Amino acid sequence: MKRFIAASNSPRRRELLSLAGYEFEVVPSDADETLGEGISAEAAVKELAKRKALSVSAQNKGAVILGCDTVVSLGGKILGKPHGEKEAFAMLRSLSGREHEVFTGVYITDGEKSEGFVTCTKVEFYELNDETIRSYIATGEPMDKAGAYGIQGLGSILVKKINGDYFTVMGLPLNECARSLARFGVKGKLEL
Repeated sequence: MKRFIAASNSPRRRELLSLAGYEFEVVPSDADETLGEGISAEAAVKELAKRKALSVSAQNKGAVILGCDTVVSLGGKILGKPHGEKEAFAMLRSLSGREHEVFTGVYITDGEKSEGFVTCTKVEFYELNDETIRSYIATGEPMDKAGAYGIQGLGSILVKKINGDYFTVMGLPLNECARSLARFGVKGKLEL
C-alpha cells in the first residue's frame, strides 16, 4: 500500500479521512501562505493547496501527499481566520443574513504526477443579533476557522441553507477527493 500523507493539521480533515477509512500520516506543511493583493478566493486556495502539498512532498519522496486550503469569500473579499474576538465579531456581523461562498482547493501529488481542483459551496446565514454573535464567539469555536465559523459544530445553528457540497465547507470535499486519491492508488473503505 502506498504511503499517504495529509499535509494538514486540520482536525476536520483528519476526521473526514478517517471516516472514509484512509490510513494516513499527518505532516503539517511549512509552506509560505503569503498571497498577492487582490487574488481571487479560487486562485488563492488553488495556489495554497499546491504549495502545501509540494512542501511536504519534497521531504517525503514516493508518498502520496494531499494538500488543502479553505477560504470564505463575501462579495469577492476573502475572510480568513480571525485574529481575535473583535475581528471574529466583524466577520460574523458581515455574514449575517447574507450568502457567501466557501472555496476549498485540493492538490494531490506523488512526486511524479499531480492533480488539483477547487470546489465552491454557497452558504446563507440567518440574520444574527449581537447577542448570538457574542455567545458564539464565547464558545471559542470561531477562532481557528475561516470566516469565523464551523459548520460542523455550533456554527451550524447560524446557517440557513447551503447550495453545494457540505464537505467543501468543512474543508475537504471528500467525494471528489476520494476519486482523485483512487487514481493515485490510495484507497479508503469503498472501491472507486
